[in-house]
Amino acid sequence: MPETLDLTADPVDLTAALVDVPSVSGDEQRIADLVERSLREQTSLEVVRSGNTVLARTDLGRERRVVLAGHLDTVPINDNHPSRREGEVLHGCGTVDMKGGDAVMLALAGTVDQPRHDLTFVFYDCEEVEAVRNGLGRIERELPEWLRGDLAIVCEPSNAVIEAGCQGTIRVEVRTKGVRAHTARGWMGVNAIHAMGEALRRLEEYRPRTVDIDGCAYREGLQAVGITGGVAGNVVPDECVLTVNHRFAPDRTPADAEAHLRELFDGYEVTVTDSSPGALPGLSAPAARELVEAAGGQPVAKLGWTDVARFAALGMPAVNFGPGDPTLAHTRQENVQVNEIRRCLEVLRRFVA
Repeated sequence: MPETLDLTADPVDLTAALVDVPSVSGDEQRIADLVERSLREQTSLEVVRSGNTVLARTDLGRERRVVLAGHLDTVPINDNHPSRREGEVLHGCGTVDMKGGDAVMLALAGTVDQPRHDLTFVFYDCEEVEAVRNGLGRIERELPEWLRGDLAIVCEPSNAVIEAGCQGTIRVEVRTKGVRAHTARGWMGVNAIHAMGEALRRLEEYRPRTVDIDGCAYREGLQAVGITGGVAGNVVPDECVLTVNHRFAPDRTPADAEAHLRELFDGYEVTVTDSSPGALPGLSAPAARELVEAAGGQPVAKLGWTDVARFAALGMPAVNFGPGDPTLAHTRQENVQVNEIRRCLEVLRRFVA
């Protein structure tokens, strides 16, 4: 591992250097040490360390503050480490999710001395695992002022296009009850699996909404993602559980989404097992408008959940903007087009400088 990163280097080389430092969730100390040391040695930013999260910021008294956030951890390596470059493509674990975005943030921190907005950089740990371990949650509890600003940019992969806001997500269990009996005398029981047929029919006939917010089309989804039931090969089952995941547009709250699902599955026992709110795009905010102008093109809706929702919950407009195709995240074939890394840095430099 290098002693330090050259924050003025080509951001593609910076990405490769980050990829070459393994940082599977829970094992981010080496990469956090490297990022912290590089920022302290090569910038005049205020730098703070919290666990394996590294924070840095300017304090220039600007009218607005922009928060840029990126996680340092990756999913487990899958025979895709270290990095390798083939022409205009960089391969390796984390190239997309999201060390390309981290490299863009580091290059911005190392090369823009007098930004027109105050900047906060958050390089955090444990994003790829259960939410309770997410470094942003710890920072929100212990150092909340470091997450405050007028716009948050989460540099998750977005094909170098601004993806505004994000969908909310809720998972529920739809449960039926029956009565056990021997299958040779099935009329003496009530089959809980058979009773789930109507719920599955409602799902099959369901037509999700597409909601336009700030010119971004949020396409909702409702899918069965699991079903369990059965006791033994000769027993009428007395319980069946259908797990359903609903991805909802950010004009709905988790409570709205829950009420919608309870109405859809009226007559069934419904239990919420997990939910997270979405994030409105907030593209009318002044700083967000400036970013859209710098990027050009048309922002699109984020069809999924990301940590922009955490910033939106703090009352900030938030967008995703980073290099890489998100459909390649977590795959063995993870790779990023090098021109996307350079484009993201170019856009953010134009925006802040």
